Amino acid sequence: MKAGSLIKMANQIADFFAAMPCREQAVQDMAAHIRRSWEARMLRDLLQHIEKNGDSDLSPLAREVFAKL
Repeated sequence: MKAGSLIKMANQIADFFAAMPCREQAVQDMAAHIRRSWEARMLRDLLQHIEKNGDSDLSPLAREVFAKL
């Protein structure tokens, strides 16, 4: 899957979880959602993109989550 599509999806998911009142819970819940819902290759592809190109295209919440995955 193209990195641009994965980044867009990650940011949309982060927008949803960012509405939670507790940031720590939002990070945990988004990470659980990614682990549960994304195919392994999707996560692998995005993590490889981040490693090669940085995470500047990700929202702050998405950056925090993917740094922990």
